[in-house]
Amino acid sequence: MSKKTLVELDPWLAPHEGVISAREAYVSSTIMKVLSGKSPAKFALGFHHFGLHQTAAGWTFREWAPNATHVVMVGEFSDWQEREEFTLQPDAHGEWSVDLPKDALHHSQKYKLRVYWPGGDGWRLPSYATYVIQDDDSVDFSAVVWRPDEPYQWQYDIPPAPRVPLIYEAHVGMSSEEEKVASFNEFTANILPRIKQAGYNTIQLMAIAEHPYYGSFGYHVSNFFAVSSRFGTPDDFKRLVDAAHGLGLRVIIDIVHAHAAKNEVEGLGNFAGDPTQYFKAHDHPAWDSRLFDYGKPEVLHFLASNCRWWLDEYHVDGFRFDGVTSMLYHDHGLGKSFTSYDDYFGDDVDKDALVYLRLANDVIHAVRPDATTIAEEMSGLPGLAALTEYGGLGFDYRLQMGTPDLWIKTLKEKRDEDWDLGGLAHTLSSHRPEEKVITYAESHDQALVGDKTLIFRLIDKAMYWNMDKADPNLTVERGIALHKLIRLLTTGLHGGGYLNFMGNEFGHPEWIDFPREGNNWSFKHARRQWNLRDNGFLKYQWLGEFDAALMKIIRQIDDPNIHHLTVRQSDHMVSFMHGDFFFVINFSPNKSHSDYEAPAEAGSYKLALSSDDKNFGGQERIDHNSRFFTSPADNNHNLKVYLPARTGIILQKVD
Repeated sequence: MSKKTLVELDPWLAPHEGVISAREAYVSSTIMKVLSGKSPAKFALGFHHFGLHQTAAGWTFREWAPNATHVVMVGEFSDWQEREEFTLQPDAHGEWSVDLPKDALHHSQKYKLRVYWPGGDGWRLPSYATYVIQDDDSVDFSAVVWRPDEPYQWQYDIPPAPRVPLIYEAHVGMSSEEEKVASFNEFTANILPRIKQAGYNTIQLMAIAEHPYYGSFGYHVSNFFAVSSRFGTPDDFKRLVDAAHGLGLRVIIDIVHAHAAKNEVEGLGNFAGDPTQYFKAHDHPAWDSRLFDYGKPEVLHFLASNCRWWLDEYHVDGFRFDGVTSMLYHDHGLGKSFTSYDDYFGDDVDKDALVYLRLANDVIHAVRPDATTIAEEMSGLPGLAALTEYGGLGFDYRLQMGTPDLWIKTLKEKRDEDWDLGGLAHTLSSHRPEEKVITYAESHDQALVGDKTLIFRLIDKAMYWNMDKADPNLTVERGIALHKLIRLLTTGLHGGGYLNFMGNEFGHPEWIDFPREGNNWSFKHARRQWNLRDNGFLKYQWLGEFDAALMKIIRQIDDPNIHHLTVRQSDHMVSFMHGDFFFVINFSPNKSHSDYEAPAEAGSYKLALSSDDKNFGGQERIDHNSRFFTSPADNNHNLKVYLPARTGIILQKVD
């Protein structure tokens, strides 16, 4: 693809060309100034300088604390007393450091910093701490010297980036059937094989960086370089990533650089008596968290280094950047509908956030050209997922956040026969010309307590009593049929990739509710009931089998463009070509079509998938041995198919 500007890619941006050019000049010049002649990859090596390191002579520890007046390492090695030999000395640019002999520290020892500043002092954890554990019988956390005698030895090569990311969004802690916090090792042994068998090729792991409050879902991070100790050790996480690679699965993680936990003792909230060392003077109005100040070069260095740390140290394959909309706008996009291009080009856009997001993508793709970056972004900012050489911010994909809201709105407000199929098809297939998107019907957001998953909206309380395969029930039959069709339409119209949250592929019956005071600290809803999918007697198996069969087809469709999209509202029919596959879906609750004609690419076709198969809970009314041939019609070619009510099929073009 030849180099094009954003305006050439989207002529509707022409009235804003001046703003676009000015922003590009600001972003490019600021990055050049910040890099100071270094490459993006070398700039992001802050973890080689700061934090605790072994050297030929012993140990070196460095910290950035420009407002501090005195800093001491205190830990098990000093009987938790402040000692002269562990006192840091001030260096240039607000840095502090200390050199220690070899026998001063040992693997697994706990430690903290005692930081003094004008008018106060307090316990703090190092900003580059790589392992942090909660003290026994206490809410306090300590950093840990993590230098095992035998470093982890990687076993498997990193799989290549898939043409179509099929993302399995997962949370390690709630992945067990037991009412507890599951571990990295349990996830490796029990869940990785499930994801492989389900047909997904990418795992998106939530809550990997350390976060004090379990119920935050990992979005209130306190220690950005530390893998969450509640799930296991750093080596346990390496083993998980390595095993996933051995199965051919890529691993991306949620990275939270939009904000940070307000915690001060174990976090960055007030590191050395200056709450603005890392952050803006005001907090996030909706999230009760601190907002990074992207205008500070030191903050850009910290965050960019954090991106590289996870790539280098843990071999992760990319990131889903959380809360990007909040980063982009000074008002965080709260209460805005973004219905006009003018919304993207006013003074509300944070130009320093643009700098950081471009820099982060430059770093990530310089270190790992095959890495995948996804922006959780709902405003649709032009250029977000465009190549940086086009003037974009460089994300590989944008998360298409409007689609699950549309499905929920449809289920809540409309009868089956009144679904706006044209609106659904348009929204699901639409994306900006310069970007690829990850489409999804529901994620963890729709499963949280206070909301409902799609299957629960469709079936409701019948899920508790009528899910045995031997139990005929019209409510459940409708729900299962529509659950399959929703996924068929959503995946079929994807604009780059697809995402599913752990358990939703088989219609996990209940919501997510982490242990908290309001539920008496119960883990009942912070787990996954895999036995429902596995025991062979329940209808959940049908949904799981259908989803796995669907993934085998979707992984073959790497063309982001849809062809021959046809919606016939009166017939409740949607059909389209995507790659070499022809999708036809009948959403009617009661009307079957015996000879339904729809435009398709000329050729012959075979049946690739039918939602009506018995092993998917259907009635087996579609013949798998039939061949389908197009016939000329006006300036097009048509395919003729038989399609029962609430049924969808995929035909594959064979010649």
